[in-house]
Amino acid sequence: MSGLVRTEPLRGEPPVLVRGDRYSVVVLLQGYAEPEGVDDAVRADGSVTLVLPQAWSSASSHREAPPEGGGAKTALEEAARGPILVDTGGPWAQEALLGALAGQGVAPGDVTLVVGTHGHSDHIGNLGLFPTAALLVSHDFCLPGGRYLPHGLGEELPLRLGPGLEVWATPGHGGQRDVSVVVAGTALGTVVVAGDVFERSGDEDSWQALSEDPVAQDRSRKRVLGIADVVVPGHGAPFRVIREAPQPRN
Repeated sequence: MSGLVRTEPLRGEPPVLVRGDRYSVVVLLQGYAEPEGVDDAVRADGSVTLVLPQAWSSASSHREAPPEGGGAKTALEEAARGPILVDTGGPWAQEALLGALAGQGVAPGDVTLVVGTHGHSDHIGNLGLFPTAALLVSHDFCLPGGRYLPHGLGEELPLRLGPGLEVWATPGHGGQRDVSVVVAGTALGTVVVAGDVFERSGDEDSWQALSEDPVAQDRSRKRVLGIADVVVPGHGAPFRVIREAPQPRN
């Protein structure tokens, strides 16, 4: 890692839990990307992460429909009051996803918002499991039933879901519409669920080959490293971001 920033793996097997005062982050399934056979084939799936509001419990779950006249801000904040799923993995991981959610006491019908960091099949292949959730896939936001709402997300204008919880525009890997979820105030600091902005820790020699816009992705990576204490990458274990103080010159 360049400059005064380095990374190190966050130890533990999934589910990896990072508790917070307002929101806890649970990495349900760890993504992977492994070469297989010949012809540059790769077997891959994306990480799946659950963001749980501390005020939510399955016993008291009650879903309120957003008011018809409300805009995206109201609808997003309402949707973020329940369990939020960031990416869903590919359809081949459906049973693993359902089992991981059940392990956290969450049923598919409890999920109130699904955020898809970008439109690749290994990240949004199980959207059909959550027909009653609001969906924010890349920059498209819709309520159950297909009611789409404009919201104005941009690199200089994040979407606020709640106190310390935002969606950032982090373009590059899949083009101009990738997003990341930023969760501040956890026991480990700020956690960024970054999709494929980062493939894995130590991916400096490989991410460019997979990027549709390396210039934009480099900008996104620097923004994430500037605020994150923990990053959940798209295809590897969560990792800590360590900022080292500059050494004084003699």
